[in-house]
Amino acid sequence: MLAVTPKEQQQPSNPAVVVDEVSGWLRVFDDGTVDRTWTGPPEALFLMAPVAPYSEPRDGITLHDLPGDPHLRLYLPQREEDSNGERIPILFHFHGGGFCISHSSWRMYHEFYSRLAAAVPAAVVSVELPLAPEHRLPAHIDAGLAGLLRLRSLASHPLLLSADPSRVFLIGDSSGGNLVHHVAARALSQPEDVLSPVRVAGGIPIHPGFVRSSRSRSELELKPDSLFFTLEMLDKFLALALPVGATKDHPYTCPMGAAAPPLDEVRLPPFLVAVAERDLVRDTNLEYYEAMRRAGKEVELLVSDGVSHTFYLNKPAVELDPVTGERTKELIQAIADFVRRH
Repeated sequence: MLAVTPKEQQQPSNPAVVVDEVSGWLRVFDDGTVDRTWTGPPEALFLMAPVAPYSEPRDGITLHDLPGDPHLRLYLPQREEDSNGERIPILFHFHGGGFCISHSSWRMYHEFYSRLAAAVPAAVVSVELPLAPEHRLPAHIDAGLAGLLRLRSLASHPLLLSADPSRVFLIGDSSGGNLVHHVAARALSQPEDVLSPVRVAGGIPIHPGFVRSSRSRSELELKPDSLFFTLEMLDKFLALALPVGATKDHPYTCPMGAAAPPLDEVRLPPFLVAVAERDLVRDTNLEYYEAMRRAGKEVELLVSDGVSHTFYLNKPAVELDPVTGERTKELIQAIADFVRRH
């Protein structure tokens, strides 16, 4: 697991020279090494603490690790006795972090996805993703497809016998939302027998990192209100994650742009696109939704009013702020309804 340590617990300083830095999050050295020690406000550190797996139910969920390449983490809801053996869908999760930071074991993901698993109900399978700049795109997309192939190989695993591999919904936060689009397109371009019995039934990008080289109006006018998403992070993380020399107009970050394959030629399942009203990338997320709609895709839109980027991962705000708490409930309900319809 990736553990994030506070600044005061750092090892002796790296003798190499810092060549790039994202405030609070990472430093890149001239020898190619990367230090992801958290140097921001210490009160945020608990959200990045890894949660250990557990087999005794907590709030109706057990948590399991499935080691392999890639490593998978499974949130498994406890079944009602009157379920009649009906199998539950699978939410296949890609964490965010601008392709450069974050880990599937972090508490911020655990708090939301354990709750979501119980509410739908669904088995949530979270993929451990490679990180840039050590692993630039398309490494993350490759890992996503490899994760689906692992899910295929685990279809008869005792822990997954209650899950339906023919109803897999890709879901991702922020940069993980980008992966929902690209992994879905990859999966649906494969011959059917490559993934069978796994079938991608839908995609749920939540506040995806879809951008373009020119600033959108929301990027220019909205003020970031979270240390987990700023314009500096947006720009620098993508510069470290995109192929060398690529701009934000690259299809990985602008699938609705001129450089990307025409959306009407890309096979995709039904999508639910979740957008936050106060998100810096709100307008480009809406551009993506409109481009999908014009291309004739089966796509739904949820706009969460009065909240910002990945608000639902901020546990204190979810618990203490009435608006954040209510919008989180609405998001969970929208996801559950979308899954039930498909």
